[in-house]
Amino acid sequence: MICKTDISSVKTDIFDRVGQKIIVKGSLGRSKEFEKEGTLEKAYSNLFIVKYEENDRTASYTYTDLLTRNIELAVLDEGQFSPLLPPMVVHTRKRRVKEQPV
Repeated sequence: MICKTDISSVKTDIFDRVGQKIIVKGSLGRSKEFEKEGTLEKAYSNLFIVKYEENDRTASYTYTDLLTRNIELAVLDEGQFSPLLPPMVVHTRKRRVKEQPV
């Protein structure tokens, strides 16, 4: 579940990184994925804008796109790219097996 504090912390992270180089990874559907390098151009209260280098176009994304993992961002820090959000940890439940009477 996404909380207001999650969204506000992502917003402040994005606002602090305006102008930095980033890599955007996402899905195009039908198991097609993309990975593009660009610059975090602008940030607004509901969305942020990325300017891609390869075709000099812009795209806008919402903060919930990040939190729902529709897209992933990696930011250039000290010469290497690091993910903006930590990788998602998936917890699995252990199945309880009923013991058979002997």
